Amino acid sequence: MGKSKTTKFKRPQFNAVGLPVNAVKEAAAEEEKRGDDDDCSVAELLEKLESPSADVRECACASISRVVQQSQSIPGFLQRDAVRRLGPMLLDSSLAVRETAAGALRNLSACGGQEVCEDMVKRDVMTPLTALLRECCMGFNSAVVPNKEPKNHVEDVANEAVNLLWNLCESSNQALSLFNKSGLLDVVVQCLERHPHNVELATSAAHCLHTVSEDNHELLCSINGAVQVALEGVLLSNQPGMVHTLLRTLAAGALWNMKGSLPAARQAQTLTAVLATLSQCLDVDEGELIPQLRTAEEARFHDAPSTSGMDLHATTEPAVEEMGQEGAVQCVKNGNSGDDFSDLLPREMEELREAVALLTAQQTSLEILVNMCCSDDPSDDEWEESSSSDESEPPADSLSSLMLPLCLSAEVHAALINHNIPEKVLKKTQFPRQEAMDVCCQTPYWRTLVKKMERVQSRALTCLHSILSGMDAESLGGAAALQEAAQHLSALLFGTPEIPTDEEFLEAVISAMRSLLQMTASKNIAQSISLQQLMSLSEAAARCDVISVRVNAVAILGIAGSTLAKEKGSAQTLQVIGNGLLQVANNDANLVVNSEALDALFDVFADGEEAEKAAKNIQLLPGLKTLQPVFKAKIRKVGRDKYSPQQLCVIDNVRVNLRRFISYLETVAKK
Repeated sequence: MGKSKTTKFKRPQFNAVGLPVNAVKEAAAEEEKRGDDDDCSVAELLEKLESPSADVRECACASISRVVQQSQSIPGFLQRDAVRRLGPMLLDSSLAVRETAAGALRNLSACGGQEVCEDMVKRDVMTPLTALLRECCMGFNSAVVPNKEPKNHVEDVANEAVNLLWNLCESSNQALSLFNKSGLLDVVVQCLERHPHNVELATSAAHCLHTVSEDNHELLCSINGAVQVALEGVLLSNQPGMVHTLLRTLAAGALWNMKGSLPAARQAQTLTAVLATLSQCLDVDEGELIPQLRTAEEARFHDAPSTSGMDLHATTEPAVEEMGQEGAVQCVKNGNSGDDFSDLLPREMEELREAVALLTAQQTSLEILVNMCCSDDPSDDEWEESSSSDESEPPADSLSSLMLPLCLSAEVHAALINHNIPEKVLKKTQFPRQEAMDVCCQTPYWRTLVKKMERVQSRALTCLHSILSGMDAESLGGAAALQEAAQHLSALLFGTPEIPTDEEFLEAVISAMRSLLQMTASKNIAQSISLQQLMSLSEAAARCDVISVRVNAVAILGIAGSTLAKEKGSAQTLQVIGNGLLQVANNDANLVVNSEALDALFDVFADGEEAEKAAKNIQLLPGLKTLQPVFKAKIRKVGRDKYSPQQLCVIDNVRVNLRRFISYLETVAKK
């Protein structure tokens, strides 16, 4: 029947607030003096942008940057045309104003979400942003101060601008189109090429390239050898440290996205380099490294001479807590994923920056692997053609294509095996090491790493799902390895008295378990999940708002039930499973979940003496006859525009097969 395809990851927006610590502190102090009259504050701040004093303009931009972290303040700024008034500040005569203006717009784009980004593009923010980036690139070499180490202000401005560009292109198709037409690819590549001197700017550029190169056919047609050489130069660099590991990982992702534009003779070599980079990133044991980094930070702070008598932790912790957690939480509330604010951290906190970079790199590596293991989804037109609106049978080809596992090319398959990727991914699915969790929980400004470690685990589970969907059992180590993996997943899900409720984890682990059970069932490998566990999983899924969790839970019931139906004496267990699936088919509010529950019922009660006995005992035939008109009416009532073409295809196939299955049960009843 129609099975759902594996997830493809889109790159998350970069949602870190974009100002130096001191600027935000000054903005906070300024805001306290003004009081709580938000409307007055908005007007006052925007008026200050017109001041002849560069210091006043800079302070106003810094204040706006802080205020827009609160979503309730954003409409007031938009209503007063803040984007058009901040836009000229990107080309201000003062570099400091340019930097803080770019930071303010960056925060607005990050904390406002997709709708605000689209509005910003409509208000023509891309025109001054493009001009700013071009000027920055022209000034890179001339702005370097010889024989000194102070920050290159032009590169700082470029860093804020690139991050703003990244956010806009992630959220707005119009911004992406303007990126393609404005020749901004070459500009971002120039920022990437600063990696020997400025890894922070290069990393922002790599993030942006990774985003804009995904499924962007218009851009890929314009990719030239210089872009590939620049990315390969990053990939082959060997600077130590996790920040450089993140940079190389992002370059690998961008190269993978551009694979279609590479010369055929170089594709195999590039694939090997990409997977070698991802493999090396996953080799790092974050559970071991994070405690080491925390210990190194404590030792450095203890040994460092202090001329001011102040505790560095005491001075930086409030700023990090205030900027990083407040800003990141606000961005997540507005629909932006991720919680990386590493570029906000004071440069003195190098160990924490390294830890954040590592976890971001590993999450990104796993997302790239997920995309690598996903076959291209069919076009909407193809799905529309294969879905029917009447009672006619779906084309045989469409049904068979839905049932086929995802297929990997021979080159990708071999490269994954050669770099031991399945084994490394499975290792990353383990719960974060307790020592690392304890270290992070003991220190407030390290606490954000807990969620990042949990996200790496969830991404690894999703990646495992993709690998299981695209590879054969023998390549993964055969029956023994699959049974071991099944026991591991069962321990993750059922190892505590209550099934975990975190939706991100639950969605990932259940999808992995479904793929694994499908593979073991196809190979007649014994299942390691009990009826009690199945029912517990079904009950937990029913309470979850995430549709894919409920879909995969009923699919697991179907897989387990169809396997049990082949065994003698299984009728009573099949009755429990059948009743559970009937309940979901009747009561779940989502039509896709109803369809998957019916699909699972077809699998469980397809044939066999035990299945026939169980079906009779639970009155399956009258139950489905009662459900059939309700299901058809629900399809008509809900409307086809609510579901994707793929979902509609599944729903239509189930509707047709429900009629067939009722006929089959009627035939069985006449025996």
